[in-house]
Amino acid sequence: MLLNPRPRPSARPAGHRKAALLASAASVCLLAAAAPPVPLGVGDRLYPYLGNPGYNVASYEVDLTYPGTHDKPLEAVTTINAWTTADLDHLNLDFAHGTVRSVDVDGRPADFARAGDDLVVTPDQPLRRGGWTRITVRHTSDPAPVKDQDGGWVRTSDGLAMANQADAAHLVFPCNDHPSDKAMFTFRITAPNGYTAVANGLPTGTERVGRSTTWTYRTRHPMATELAQVSIGRSAVPHRTGPHGLPVRDVVPSGDRKTLEPWLAKTPDQIAWMESKVGPFPFETYGVLMAQATTGFELETQTLSLFEKNLFTEPGYPKWYVESVMVHELSHQWFGDSVTPRTWSDVWLNEGHATWYEALYADEKAHQPLADRMKAAYAESDRWREAGGPPARPKAPAPGEKISIFRPNIYDGAALVIYALRQEIGRPAFERLERLWVREHRDSTATTGDFVRLASLVAGRDLSGFLQGWLYGDKTPPMPGHPDWKQAPPAKSAKPHRPRSPK
Repeated sequence: MLLNPRPRPSARPAGHRKAALLASAASVCLLAAAAPPVPLGVGDRLYPYLGNPGYNVASYEVDLTYPGTHDKPLEAVTTINAWTTADLDHLNLDFAHGTVRSVDVDGRPADFARAGDDLVVTPDQPLRRGGWTRITVRHTSDPAPVKDQDGGWVRTSDGLAMANQADAAHLVFPCNDHPSDKAMFTFRITAPNGYTAVANGLPTGTERVGRSTTWTYRTRHPMATELAQVSIGRSAVPHRTGPHGLPVRDVVPSGDRKTLEPWLAKTPDQIAWMESKVGPFPFETYGVLMAQATTGFELETQTLSLFEKNLFTEPGYPKWYVESVMVHELSHQWFGDSVTPRTWSDVWLNEGHATWYEALYADEKAHQPLADRMKAAYAESDRWREAGGPPARPKAPAPGEKISIFRPNIYDGAALVIYALRQEIGRPAFERLERLWVREHRDSTATTGDFVRLASLVAGRDLSGFLQGWLYGDKTPPMPGHPDWKQAPPAKSAKPHRPRSPK
C-alpha cells in the first residue's frame, strides 16, 4: 500500500499457518455453549481482535448484488468452506457492517449473535476437530462509511471498489479476517446492465438475465482477505499480454480509457523488470484498477492493484515518480500477496521490499540514485523508529486510525534494512536471497524469523546478530560501507522521503 500525504520451498498446510497464533487463542473456552457470545481473535500483537481460532478457511464464495446506487446496501451471500482445528460448539466470524438475515452450517439453520465485530455462529450440533464444514451467511454489505473505521467499500464516481487493508474485509463480508489464513476465492457479482464488474483472478463466466448481468471470477492461488478486490462501475476493461503470455487486464472509467492508455501500456515492461529481479510473476493475471475516488493511498489488491485515477492525471507528479509508484504496488504481488506476512508485525517484509524495488526502479530507469535515497532515509531513521517503532516491531495503530501502522518506519525505514543487508552480504548473495524467498514461500505466509534464517543460510553465516539491531533496535546501527552516514540533528523535523508515501 502507498499512502498519499498530499493535498496529497513449499506452501505450508493451513493448519501450520496459524499454529503459532492459535496457541494462545485456542485456550479460550470454545466449548462452553451456555456462555454468552464474546469476540475472539488470534492474538495478533497489532490487531488482537482479528481472525478467529478453531478453524482454517479453504475457500470463500462471495455473491454480491449491487442495486445501482450508493444509498442502498448490497444483498449478499457468503459461503465459507473450512477445516476445523478444534472441537467447536460455536465459532466466530469477523463481520461488522451489515444485516445478517440467516446462517446455515452444513445445510442446517444455525443460531447467530453479534459480539463486538464478530458474528458468533452456533450450529445445531457440535463441530468436531479435523472435520470439514460449510457455513453460509445471507447478509447485506453496506457501502456507507463506518465511523472510526478505515477501508472496506470505496465509493467511486460511478460505483464501488474495495480497500480492505489492514482490517476491513469484515466490513464487506463475513470472514476470518487475518492474513495468516489465506484461502481461495470465487466472486459472483450481479449489477444492472451498463455496469461492469471485475474481481481478483480470472473470469469464469458472464450471464445476462433481463436488466442485470452476473460476472463470476475465481482465483487460482490462495489470498488473504485484506487483498480482496471487487470493482463495480461504468468501466472499460482493456486487455493486453504480459511476459510469457500473462493475461493483463486493467479497469478504468470508460471515458478516460484513451487518456490513461499510455500508463496502462507500461505494465508489461514493468512486470518483465520485476521478473528479472525476483523470478516469474506469481499469479494467473495482473492489471491496475484506476478508480475515480479519493482514498489517500494506492493498494496492492491481489492481481488487480487499486490506484487513484488522479495519480495519472495530476500534472504535478513527475513521470518517473508515477512509474515507480506503479512498480511499488506491482512488487507487492510477490512481497505481501504471494508471500504474505503471518502477523501484522511482519508487514515490513511487504512494504520494505515494495519500497526497495520502487527505489531501485527509479535508480535504474530514471537515474534517481538509490544511495541518495537510502542516505536520506538513514538521516531520519532514528526519528521514524521513535515515532513508529523499529521496522519489525511497529507501534500499534492510534485510536480511531486503524491504518496508522503504515508509518515511514515500515517503508523507507524498512527499505534501509534491506539496503544494509545487501551491503553486508554483497549483491550476488542478496539477489539469490530475494529469488529464494519468493520461491520458498510462494502462496504461503512467512515471518521475520523466516527471512533472517534464509538470509543466514544464503550468506553462509548467522546474520541474526547483525539484523537484530536493524529490525528491532531503538537506534539505527551504523551502515556497512558508509561510516560517514549520520542521523539528522534533533531539531530537524522528520518527514517521509517522498511526496506520496506508501501504505
